[in-house]
Amino acid sequence: MQLSEQEIIRREKLNKLVEMGINAFPADEYKITDTTESIKQDFSENKQVKVAGRLMSRRIQGKASFAELQDSTGKIQVYFNRDEICTGEDKTLYNEVYKHLLDIGDIIGIEGELFTTQVGEKTVLVKNFTLLTKALRPLPQAKTDENGVVHDGFTDPELRYRQRYVDLLVNPHVKEVFIKRTKLFNAMRTFFNNAGYFEVETPVLQSIPGGAAARPFITHHNALDIPLYLRIANELYLKRLIVGGFDGVYEFSKNFRNEGMDRTHNPEFTVMEIYVAYKDYNWMMDFTEKLLEFCAIEVNGTSNAKFGDQEISFKAPFARVSMTEAILKYTGFDITGKTEQELFDFAKSIGIDVNETMGKGKLIDEIFGEKCEGNFIQPTFITDYPVEMSPLTKKHRSKEGLTERFELMVCGKEIANAYSELNDPIDQRERFEDQLKLSEKGDDEAGQFIDEDFLRALEYGMPPTSGMGIGMDRLIMFLTNNASIQEVLFFPQMKPEKTVPQIELGEDEKIILDILKSGEQISLNDVKLESKLSGKKWDKASKTLTKNNLVKVEKIDENVFMKLA
Repeated sequence: MQLSEQEIIRREKLNKLVEMGINAFPADEYKITDTTESIKQDFSENKQVKVAGRLMSRRIQGKASFAELQDSTGKIQVYFNRDEICTGEDKTLYNEVYKHLLDIGDIIGIEGELFTTQVGEKTVLVKNFTLLTKALRPLPQAKTDENGVVHDGFTDPELRYRQRYVDLLVNPHVKEVFIKRTKLFNAMRTFFNNAGYFEVETPVLQSIPGGAAARPFITHHNALDIPLYLRIANELYLKRLIVGGFDGVYEFSKNFRNEGMDRTHNPEFTVMEIYVAYKDYNWMMDFTEKLLEFCAIEVNGTSNAKFGDQEISFKAPFARVSMTEAILKYTGFDITGKTEQELFDFAKSIGIDVNETMGKGKLIDEIFGEKCEGNFIQPTFITDYPVEMSPLTKKHRSKEGLTERFELMVCGKEIANAYSELNDPIDQRERFEDQLKLSEKGDDEAGQFIDEDFLRALEYGMPPTSGMGIGMDRLIMFLTNNASIQEVLFFPQMKPEKTVPQIELGEDEKIILDILKSGEQISLNDVKLESKLSGKKWDKASKTLTKNNLVKVEKIDENVFMKLA
């Protein structure tokens, strides 16, 4: 394992702690009585407190030091004084352990009493401290110059998503996104539970991938010697429960689709699906807009949400536009009664990339997606989809060739999809067979299987039902003003991490690293003078170190500094 100079130094400190008989990773429970938040909320002078957290900054001034402690609730200033900590003759705990063997990022427990500094800062006067965890890697340290510009912040998106644990530590605003995400789930559960609906769980590993048009992930069950699929949707299992006598069921479902990744798609994502017996899609539209208004208020305290330059209102009711009307409005083309060839020719004529594997439903979907979708900024129900686009939906009760389906669009993106559910097993079999033909034609997102068990369940009789699914990741994006799905997933899918090449350092490079061991910024000229390297050797060694990201050189005002990366 290639270690940076800072990592080597921290391991050396760890060894010194061990030699002193200090366990840097103790197993004992550390009983805290307070958090940084509770200290501030219930502050009183001289109150005794016991708190634990991570050392995030410090300013050592001889026998005294101000530092900053961070726990899960926030930060607070702490004051270390040698004579308060070391009341006897032995000053080792402060002079050696605190000053030289602790580092930024270490987790410590503190016992002390509260006081207010002369500038009004609520502070803990440390009476005793305990090392709870030695951090062997340095945290990225952001610095703010006199103009308020942040340097060396942990801002690179790939690093932030790959090392979310660091992102959460050094970028406190990130944590708020995930707190709001949990608030959204809790709000939705409350709304459903208050309506009398029942939360359930259905299989993630499925013998047949169904309930949506998508490419599945495939795995193999060794004991049964059969292929299994990570679910692309949980719809067909929830409908089985409606057949079984539940009047309303819902599930927060982890789904998996073996498809492309971009700012709004991750191969693993979370969907909420709900099914309610004896309802139709008109009822579900009313229910959905009330649900989302409730959730927006619970998450943000208001039914309005800022998304980019847009102010989105989740105040019910929402606008309702049929898909036929939307396409006619934004393209001038009426899809009613058009053949597959006519749709194909029109899509080609307006520059949409289509091919011969696409049936009528896919062609209409492409036209709508390319020319209409982006125009719907405020929450809008797009209703009455063509039957070819909706293999699990009831045919429209009065409009030939259409189905009773809606999608909810916000800022040009779909966040909900709902039907009056198809419960005619004969019609359902025909729809599955049509999907199978599209799959054989080359559409790899069309249904490739006929779920005979689901058809058998329908033959026992499913009451009239309306179902709806909401993309939870996409919804929280809108509620937290994040344009990328990676920002609202703790651990989004990433490409494999590139391995760091092993670097052979020469004596000249090691001399420079030894000078920078303190971890502090040092004037470039001072480092050069202290190294006593010739101009040629200095140029070669410093270039090697900067090229391999072992040291950083930066200009502040008119001065140039060097430090360990």
